[in-house]
Amino acid sequence: MSLEEAQRLILERAHLLETERVALAEAAGRVLAEPATARVDLPPFDSSAMDGFAVRSADTPGRLPVSERIPAGRPASRSLEPGEAMGIATGGVVPGGADAVIPLEDVVDHGNEIEIAEVVSAGAHVRPRGGDIREGDVVVDAGEVLGPAQIGALAAAGIADVSSAQRPRAAVLATGTELRRPGEELAPGQIYEANTVLLAAQLRDAGAEVDRLDPVADDPDVHRSALERGLSADVVVTSGGVSVGPHDLVRSVGADLGVEEVFWGVAVKPGKPLWFGVRGSTLVFGLPGNPVSSLVSFELFVRPAVLALQGVREPLPRFQPGRLVRAVKPNPARTELARARSSVSDGAVGLEVVTGQESHMIARAAGADVLVLIPPGEEELPPGTAVSYLRLA
Repeated sequence: MSLEEAQRLILERAHLLETERVALAEAAGRVLAEPATARVDLPPFDSSAMDGFAVRSADTPGRLPVSERIPAGRPASRSLEPGEAMGIATGGVVPGGADAVIPLEDVVDHGNEIEIAEVVSAGAHVRPRGGDIREGDVVVDAGEVLGPAQIGALAAAGIADVSSAQRPRAAVLATGTELRRPGEELAPGQIYEANTVLLAAQLRDAGAEVDRLDPVADDPDVHRSALERGLSADVVVTSGGVSVGPHDLVRSVGADLGVEEVFWGVAVKPGKPLWFGVRGSTLVFGLPGNPVSSLVSFELFVRPAVLALQGVREPLPRFQPGRLVRAVKPNPARTELARARSSVSDGAVGLEVVTGQESHMIARAAGADVLVLIPPGEEELPPGTAVSYLRLA
């Protein structure tokens, strides 16, 4: 199955979770379920962009008495009369009658009187009411992820809480009798289990709450018990046990537990034996056991599903344009996602594929910051070839 067809089948089954109200201070990383609209004009009044003096532009140039000084947070006691000025702080309310602010450094300040040498243009250094946004206008639209800039904008617009999809609950399970926790002593034939910490980090980055289940041995009953627990979540992600060997039990045990298989196998390298199924509204992903295969499969297939559950408008990976630094030999039959290092030269992104692309070489992947999309083909791609890349989170 092609990459695009597999993604389509997954997203068709990833339905938006129920919504809840979330305090803005706790909403970073959440996805808006409905547009958030401004409660006030922003700024809510004509305000000064500078420390200086509020004046009538028609009174400049000239010498003007200073009748009052306006701090931020307290408006003037009256409107500005013709032929006078008022001192004003940055962010202060521009008094009625004034149509400009002249900065401190552009006047000669004699204490109770200022001298203005040049004409001041109407509107100079005044932030007009509603110049940023008007009351009732959309500040952040539905389907957007709330980052620092969005949180700041919502707070400035007077929004205390937002409607957001619930965070998906995800269960992560690694399979394999050979697995041991990092830090334990390894016996012959054993390896350290890296996939659940890797996948848990990716899931949290995508907005999910994660339950890391203990790794399980290659035993049907143990698999069944662990998978049954995991199936209470919105998303189950397993690693290992989805190929064709006698100890690959995830598919058969999943079927016994009522998981409907949607597809098994994708024309992607690494990650060919990917398995995807559903039980009710629970999405079940069986990822290959090699760590790099899990890393890549998550970005291509699991992350889009987790984002879609939260209502992200465009959940598919966002590939960007770049150029190969060195020649690359494509896989003749499968789309390949190659780990690479990115750099910028003369405004263009260069992509250097790292050595050691085998799917078990997770240590080599630590030096990469992008995945380069290499379409299937027979001909070597020379340096300078235009390709697409996906930045690793």
